[in-house]
Amino acid sequence: MKISCNRRLQFEGSNAERRFRTFLTGLVFLGLPALPPTISPALLAQTANSNAWSVVIVLPPKLVAGHPATLAVFGVDGRLASGVAVELGKDQRVTTDATGRAEFTVAHDIGGVLIAKASGSSAAALVDQAGRAEAAAKISAPPFVSIKDRFAICGGTFRGDADANHVRINGDAALVLAASPECLVVLPGPRLMPGAAQILVESAGEKMSAATTLISLLYEPPQPPLAPEKKSRLAVAVQGTEQPLELTLENQSPGVLRFLRGDAQELRSSGGAQNSASIEVTAIRSGDFSFRSRLEPAPDLAAAARYLEAAAPLAPKDLQHRLKNCAERLAKHPNDDATIRREVEKIATQTIEGDLRTLLKAAGDSL
Repeated sequence: MKISCNRRLQFEGSNAERRFRTFLTGLVFLGLPALPPTISPALLAQTANSNAWSVVIVLPPKLVAGHPATLAVFGVDGRLASGVAVELGKDQRVTTDATGRAEFTVAHDIGGVLIAKASGSSAAALVDQAGRAEAAAKISAPPFVSIKDRFAICGGTFRGDADANHVRINGDAALVLAASPECLVVLPGPRLMPGAAQILVESAGEKMSAATTLISLLYEPPQPPLAPEKKSRLAVAVQGTEQPLELTLENQSPGVLRFLRGDAQELRSSGGAQNSASIEVTAIRSGDFSFRSRLEPAPDLAAAARYLEAAAPLAPKDLQHRLKNCAERLAKHPNDDATIRREVEKIATQTIEGDLRTLLKAAGDSL
């Protein structure tokens, strides 16, 4: 029996930035045409009518109370969405402009976290008090970033107005999606290649730099070819480094494709010249299938603890002690981070949508 599949490949940060497709017709592998990124906000922006019903909110990881900041909103089509109203706390609301971004000033009394909400979606960011926020001696970026994904740069002296910060990666301009005095969230330009990269930032009259490694994930056709109820393997090749990397692969069409060890699997690539990772799968029936792959970011235990501390007062009484205990364990026993992450994720799956779940998800993502 032949299977005709459309495989949609996606990268970190939801389906917001990039979509890749591989068409398999009669189990014949036809290729991987990419929808290339652009750093032109005018081209990325779309009307609210087509995007507002499903959005992804992008905030800087850290904000500063009383200071300007910029957020971005992506629509379901993966493009920056204009005209989307975003709630910031109880009494503040902003609407994204033609570039899909919105500038705002963080309230002085917002507390330790800010939760942004729009069209049923939410996102959280930590808030530092102005007197406590200090510029780092050197800006920092993740050691590995996907050439197709947004990532954060923190430290230095940035501007809350996204367009006042200019970022280049190996000389190629990057789009600044979100900004605060402490952090920027940028999207790499379309001409970058995997490998070592130098990040240059010009902001507030200063020039800053950081190093990273750009990673590309390439997908290969299933081996052996898919057949109903037969085991096969999906392989992900890693370009840009010979170091083993932590990846997550998520099955987004469980009715068509089954991952043999659960719909979300954490993988570690092999490392070496043929750096890759693979998982066992089974085709359940004929149809389109999709899966999402992402690099696992380096843990930020301090951020996770702050999110858990903010979540505890919102939790039912029987959970408050557990969340506080998780935050304390991160400080005293950082090597337990994987166990704590599983515990936090379990609590989150049993929690209804709302501020508590948003904070638990932010804590889990930081772990």
